Amino acid sequence: MHLFRFDGGRIGLTIDGASYDITEPLGIDLGAWPPVQMVALIADFEKRTQGITRHPRCRQIDMARVRLEVAIEWPNKLIAFPVNYVKHGEEMKSKSRADLSGFFLKANSSLSGPSDPIVLPEYPGREIHHECELGIVIGKKGRNVSREQAFEYIFGYACLIDVSLRGPEERVMRKSFDSFTPFGPWITTADEVPGPGSLQAKLWVNDELRQNANTRDLIVDIPGMIEVSSKVATLFPGDIIATGTPEGVGPIKRGDRVRIAIEHVGEMTVQVK
Repeated sequence: MHLFRFDGGRIGLTIDGASYDITEPLGIDLGAWPPVQMVALIADFEKRTQGITRHPRCRQIDMARVRLEVAIEWPNKLIAFPVNYVKHGEEMKSKSRADLSGFFLKANSSLSGPSDPIVLPEYPGREIHHECELGIVIGKKGRNVSREQAFEYIFGYACLIDVSLRGPEERVMRKSFDSFTPFGPWITTADEVPGPGSLQAKLWVNDELRQNANTRDLIVDIPGMIEVSSKVATLFPGDIIATGTPEGVGPIKRGDRVRIAIEHVGEMTVQVK
């Protein structure tokens, strides 16, 4: 299944090739603040969506006629693992790796959707780079989760671009500008993603293939990231983990098109402004 947000916070579901607007059947208040409707749905997904396509207020939609938005607008946490591929560490001449430095947090407000542009801030003489990453979505509350149990806590996966201003500032600052975490185009539920530890991930800029790698090459693998994260902070439904980027990062500029595709997960193209 694919779970997505569209057209002003409405919630959609794609199942067996058909897409549905499930906003009214769920009783979603589109004006509610904070906008945690998707997080609440993920926390109780099976119960709240059982038989939902038969609900009298459920309507089928044409995906070509909707505007997709960021799949999770307001997660509790956006966790990111830096330098989590050996070759990326080599190209960046990094003295650290994810198995040594752990993770950091990005601002939730950096999240943007597949229909939103990456908006570049004014930093003359500085490069801003794309980073192709798999995004993990947590499905249930967990603390001190073991490697063996880790996959039980995953709700699904999405494409994620970690946009980074290069320079001397703290990593959190350089990666937390608004629009610096394009995420989507939807959440693909975990049951639809065979072998998440061996997914091909690619990124293009203006049709030039820049990044092409496989999650099997992660330094800290998916169970390891959940284990490490949950030792420090309780994981909650809707939390997002950015798994790190492979080699091939490079600059983007206004007018560019950035396309990311991850096997079994999805594909999206975002504009740079």
